[in-house]
Amino acid sequence: MNAVLKTAPRDEAAAADPATVTDHRALRFLTAGSVDDGKSTLIGRLLFDSRAILADQLDTLEKRAAGEPIDLSLLTDGLEAEREQGITIDVAYRYFATPRRKFIIADAPGHEQYTRNMVTAAAGSDAAVVLVDITKLDWRHRPVALLPQTRRHALLAHLLRVPSIVFAVNKLDAVDDPQAAFEAARDALLAFVREARLSGLSGIVPVSALRGDNVALPMDSGWYRGPSLLQLLESLPTTQERTQGEMLLPVQYVAREGDGTGHQPRTFWGRIAHGSVQAGDAVQVFPSGEIAVVAEVRRAGSTVDSSKAGESAGLVLDRQLDISRGDWIASPGSLRPAQRVEATLAWLDTEPAQVGRKYWVRHGNRWVQARITAIDHRLDIHDLQPLDAHELAVNEIGQVTVEFQQPLPVEPYAQNRVGGALIMVDPTSNRTSGALLVRAAA
Repeated sequence: MNAVLKTAPRDEAAAADPATVTDHRALRFLTAGSVDDGKSTLIGRLLFDSRAILADQLDTLEKRAAGEPIDLSLLTDGLEAEREQGITIDVAYRYFATPRRKFIIADAPGHEQYTRNMVTAAAGSDAAVVLVDITKLDWRHRPVALLPQTRRHALLAHLLRVPSIVFAVNKLDAVDDPQAAFEAARDALLAFVREARLSGLSGIVPVSALRGDNVALPMDSGWYRGPSLLQLLESLPTTQERTQGEMLLPVQYVAREGDGTGHQPRTFWGRIAHGSVQAGDAVQVFPSGEIAVVAEVRRAGSTVDSSKAGESAGLVLDRQLDISRGDWIASPGSLRPAQRVEATLAWLDTEPAQVGRKYWVRHGNRWVQARITAIDHRLDIHDLQPLDAHELAVNEIGQVTVEFQQPLPVEPYAQNRVGGALIMVDPTSNRTSGALLVRAAA
């Protein structure tokens, strides 16, 4: 099937240098692509090659294969409906590790019907791996037309602020000239990235998930000398919360912890959204506006000198204040509560989003009532161009204005995911109806 491989210089646009891993925290990444692009097989290959499969799972797969090659997609297509249809429906999370890094994978559905599932997976991801099935492209005729789903998934990842985007050109084992096919797809992808002004492109790599070419180990060829997909993922940074400047902590839990003398100071626990805190720092509480001084910082039950963004910490204050779950603790004067916001709304409910209808929204750990006051437009999912709309149907994304019953200390989602993200819940059915990403105070 494969033609004679020709030597070509390494393409700097196609790969990043993985020589040094500077961030050793677990990388959360999602995989996305069209139906049958090989997402589940790719993840199965990563799990198989990294030895993240239990012995009994491997035995089951080998018995099912009955002497044929193992179907690695069965490692992620866990729902009965998925196995019957041969597609991914729900978001499947998998965990694996290499000697250099830990990973959390979200296998997102490829069909447009399950856009909401991809939104869920992308919201907390550090990277997106978008698969491109070379067998579905007319790569012999340039310029190559990319599949709408490829464009849609890359645009969604960009819209949802996924920091790193990787394109994996898959099934190169099924074409007779893999070098020409990859280069044609790569050029089309680079043109699309320029046209759509996508940020965060981290690499375009050739792979064969079925055979394992260039997935975990570098491909043995003369025309591609870049890293494998796994090597590239090992080099990507995780989402870095801002550790300098103003501190913000949503209170999740209030605990009384005795010190053996009968004194029971209250400790306010939460995960720091940005900034850092240490004993002696002045802080302000939302919504009361009261100011206090941090007497002690705790982590995992022990007193520490300081704590920073991304870490769960407990704060003991120098005086008693009325603080409960849902409140916010921040640097004095840094909170800028807003009662109306302009936001991107990804609608997840079968009941459409309508102007004037009331919902519950959750910001951090605080619940308040809210209503949609305007739907400015919805986005064409294929090119993110605005279209007139009076409501948002399931899986649609639009720009809206929302008014809260009480002011909330929101921040632009582009600056901070914790302060800028809210969920909307239908008060009647209690279904999660939408994901709200704040753009600015209205």
